[in-house]
Amino acid sequence: MIEDIARVLSAGPALVLTGAGMSTASGIPDYRGPDGTRRVQPMDYSEFVGSSGARQRYWARSFVGWRRFSAARPNAAHHHVTRLQELGAVGRVITQNVDGLHQAAGTREVVELHGNLVEVVCLTCDARVDRPTLDARMAADNPGFDVDSDEIRPDGDVRLDSVDVERFRAPICQTCGADTLKPDVVFFGGSVAKPLVQRCYDLVDAAPSLLVLGSSLQVMSGLRFVRHAAKRGIPVALITRGPTRGDDLVDHRVDGELGDSLRSLVEAVTAGVTAARP
Repeated sequence: MIEDIARVLSAGPALVLTGAGMSTASGIPDYRGPDGTRRVQPMDYSEFVGSSGARQRYWARSFVGWRRFSAARPNAAHHHVTRLQELGAVGRVITQNVDGLHQAAGTREVVELHGNLVEVVCLTCDARVDRPTLDARMAADNPGFDVDSDEIRPDGDVRLDSVDVERFRAPICQTCGADTLKPDVVFFGGSVAKPLVQRCYDLVDAAPSLLVLGSSLQVMSGLRFVRHAAKRGIPVALITRGPTRGDDLVDHRVDGELGDSLRSLVEAVTAGVTAARP
């Protein structure tokens, strides 16, 4: 089946769509188990904007989780995608991840569908601050807050005891003074900006094929592009572990670990490129 996907990619650089499964080997687990059931419940958008207490809870947990999240490094799957891009087998990458690991692995032309945790925006005045700077401010405002956790989630969040949350000083915007700072990412229950969604539809329309990596396609955010490709007759290939919501829409499917599968794909594409040379 890997050889079938390699043949699809030989028609021209595929558009790539990646999900949380890309980053599990980097120590960032996804939200769902092998059967597609959600293992953890992240804070959703309405809860975050609904109260200062919810934002305090989010930032306390995120402050602790950031130490591990920011230390994550690209894994073999990220590097294989970069290699496929270098070989001309894939082009632009749409990622649902907010960890920046594709770029850290050298992948170019990455479209971050859900944003990136490294950027923070004030919902009141639109002022922006980078996360490392904000993290340093939170550390200064919370001396002795040495709580640790061995948990990490795709959004950098962790679980904390309520007593730890209550003593945490949440950050405020240095421009307007509001306590409405939010990572510039799409929370569960939020919506991707319509112009960005349209841009991704346009990328699907322009691509000779769509390669989906590490996504269960359980949420419409990514599934809609697979449905769109299938409707337009654009070949869809998928590599991930376990069943997905889009299995009936794909032309080629590999159920396997991404690092090994993509290594095999790189080898198959390289062999095809070599064979095509005069």
